[in-house]
Amino acid sequence: MKSRGQSGPVRAKKHLGQHFLKDSAVSDRIAGLVPMAEGQQVLEVGPGTGALTQPLIHRFGTAVHVVEIDAESVDFLAGVDWIDNAHIHAADLLKSSPDDLGMTGPFALIGNFPYNISSQILFRALDWRSQVISCVGMFQKEVAERVCADSGSKVYGILSVLLQNYFTCEYSFTVGPGAFDPPPKVDSGVIRLVRTPDTDPDVPYDALRRVVKAAFGLRRKTLRNALRAGGFDAATIPEQWKGQRAEQLSPSEFVALTRALYTEG
Repeated sequence: MKSRGQSGPVRAKKHLGQHFLKDSAVSDRIAGLVPMAEGQQVLEVGPGTGALTQPLIHRFGTAVHVVEIDAESVDFLAGVDWIDNAHIHAADLLKSSPDDLGMTGPFALIGNFPYNISSQILFRALDWRSQVISCVGMFQKEVAERVCADSGSKVYGILSVLLQNYFTCEYSFTVGPGAFDPPPKVDSGVIRLVRTPDTDPDVPYDALRRVVKAAFGLRRKTLRNALRAGGFDAATIPEQWKGQRAEQLSPSEFVALTRALYTEG
């Protein structure tokens, strides 16, 4: 069996945003954050040489699948004896569907996520929210903080609002550059998102996303001006929010705003 975190012949590739996790204590801690749920599968994104994959398999066994775009990493994983080759998907997550990746029911989305596509991965979790019941992973610290930010914060934004309306979002812990090979130039943050379908917003996701994107598109402007620039009728904006800025509204207030705009409009 290959040792955990062993990079072997696999070279970290800058254009793929690869920083291989080499600290087994961090890997164990991330794997331990994944909630257990009956019948769930686990999809790890960008496993590299398997530092996180192995503790995931220890917890979830054959429910674990991995998706990897790097051919060298795929070849490496195909040569070890602790994961079934049928569970290794040589594919681009952002161009795949859950079915393409062997996800036939509810699943947890896990990973030491490449920094250069981390926001896109989070939007994919939102797109797949009917199946993604949790998301646990490592992000650039500022992205992790943005996801979990409260309204009024300077880093509160589109991802904060959308994710907090569908998931319970928790910032778990910070990881320094020394835990990786090669070390990144910034700290990383691990977050845990757990689906809360019993409290899903009573507005269509596409409508909510359009309103939130328009509101933060001109975040220094008032909602009246930002939403008008985004194609909404300013007259339909509830009076209590017209003079406020996007970062002042809570996730639930954005739901109420969306409901008002689409009811009136």
